[in-house]
Amino acid sequence: MTGDRATAENTQTIKVNLVGAGVLNVRKGISVLDLVQYDEYQRKSPIVAVMVDNALYGLLWELEQDCTVEFIDMESSDGMRVYTRSMVMLLARAASEVLPGCKLRMEHTLGNGVYGEIDYVRPLRKTDVDNIEKRMHEIVKADEPIIVHNVQREDVENLFKKSGQTEKLNLMRYRKNPGVYVHTCGWFNDFTYGNMVPSTGYLGIFRLRYYMPGFILELPRKENPQVVPIYVEQGKLANIYYESVKWSKILGVSNLIDLNDLVEKGKAGDLIRVAEAFQEKKISEIADQIARNIDLIRVVLIAGPSSSGKTTFAQRLGVQLRIHGIKPVPVSMDDYFVDREKTPRDEKGEYDFECLEAIDSELFNEHIISLIQGEEIELPSYDFITGSRQKSNKTLKLGDRDLLIIEGIHGLNDKLTSSIPKGRKFKIYVSALTQINLDNHNWVPTTYLRILRRIVRDYNSRGNNATDTIRRWPSVRRGEEKHIFPFQESADIMFNSALIYEIAVLKGYAEPLLKEVSRDNPEYAMARRLRRFLGYFVPISCEDIPYNSIIREFIGDSCFAVK
Repeated sequence: MTGDRATAENTQTIKVNLVGAGVLNVRKGISVLDLVQYDEYQRKSPIVAVMVDNALYGLLWELEQDCTVEFIDMESSDGMRVYTRSMVMLLARAASEVLPGCKLRMEHTLGNGVYGEIDYVRPLRKTDVDNIEKRMHEIVKADEPIIVHNVQREDVENLFKKSGQTEKLNLMRYRKNPGVYVHTCGWFNDFTYGNMVPSTGYLGIFRLRYYMPGFILELPRKENPQVVPIYVEQGKLANIYYESVKWSKILGVSNLIDLNDLVEKGKAGDLIRVAEAFQEKKISEIADQIARNIDLIRVVLIAGPSSSGKTTFAQRLGVQLRIHGIKPVPVSMDDYFVDREKTPRDEKGEYDFECLEAIDSELFNEHIISLIQGEEIELPSYDFITGSRQKSNKTLKLGDRDLLIIEGIHGLNDKLTSSIPKGRKFKIYVSALTQINLDNHNWVPTTYLRILRRIVRDYNSRGNNATDTIRRWPSVRRGEEKHIFPFQESADIMFNSALIYEIAVLKGYAEPLLKEVSRDNPEYAMARRLRRFLGYFVPISCEDIPYNSIIREFIGDSCFAVK
């Protein structure tokens, strides 16, 4: 579509290449929201943000020069982040109006929602949550504007004191800009580290549910943004998060300001040593549990999403098992791939190496059963160049105190080991669940930590730049959603591989790599977001990090064999 959209009063125009609609001649300074009328896509959800030359902005952003514009709806990860961020502001305002003087804390994601708690003069009740939800719907119905404005530092203090968010003031000293972008909805002001929708009328799809001692803000998923799915209880994951929060409080590091204060006081080394000791203790407890049941358990299966530190965890677990006189015997699931021509294809017609059918489950079960029963097997070997399985001329037989250790994407899926009784296998879910928040309203997504780990590792060990890693990340995430997360609650035990200090360490490695991502690339939006996020962390050097640390799997110099 082409046309002169300039008004008679203002003849200054710019060219906007609107993805899906063509080049538009529009007046300089036009709001992106005014361009939504030219969108020609049939969308299932509202447009909530915009990508301008590969940088994400809110719909109230004004265009001042020639650019390429792409609308972002809730069927994308970027769109859901904007929606979620806006929902939290709506929730914070409603909670303050229903429970005056309360303090809202968003803790972490849980299922399709976000778990949080409210500090008040008394314990939170279900009726309180119901009333807050009711007030949220009233504000949505009123379709109140959410205005973004640049506020000078000296004026920020009064705004945040008014809304009871004094903890945000401490973070301002880590911002280099003289002004701060603040969002305002009615009387309520918030600093949210990102874009929001232009008005509350966009925010009608949610549920707020009492979940002792707090609540869960249930949200739609990008796959179907029109409805809130039925909540699926994730008790084991919730317990791991609870343990992480409890441990953070013991360390005195509940949020980013606490972490930065420790680093600036020269106490990073102590924090590292205690955090590493805690993880070693947890790994030791897992080994103890396995050892107590070694007469039954013959197979340990380890699974988790990308960059969770599974390889280092497996080897550290092996060390602890040896203390009990148990010899860990690793078996590679990769050697059980079916021949390339038998590999199923995905919806794009490409080989789907992550699906369960890409593994010869029948042979895998046959071999595992034979090993458990004391028989000798000949191990297969998969040639990834030819795409075929071959003989390895290597045999394996388990001794009385030998224990199979198998790490792989399908480890938690019982279909992989369908012939092995549940009592004979022990399943471990490993994930990096971040333990600190930026402030009371903004938690650190676990995906941020994992992609930072992967960016650093891929550069150090595989020669990939940050652009390549970010480009592959959506595909990685789709595989996790399909093959790992649905089975996480079936694990016998969960292990949190995140270290409370590690983002401050990764900062020094990741920032230079992220700066190399060109604005010409679609990956720039993610790189820009991660750079801004890292900007709030005071860096920590790696000198006090032990060589068996999980973070060494990513930054280098691990004493274990890692790839």
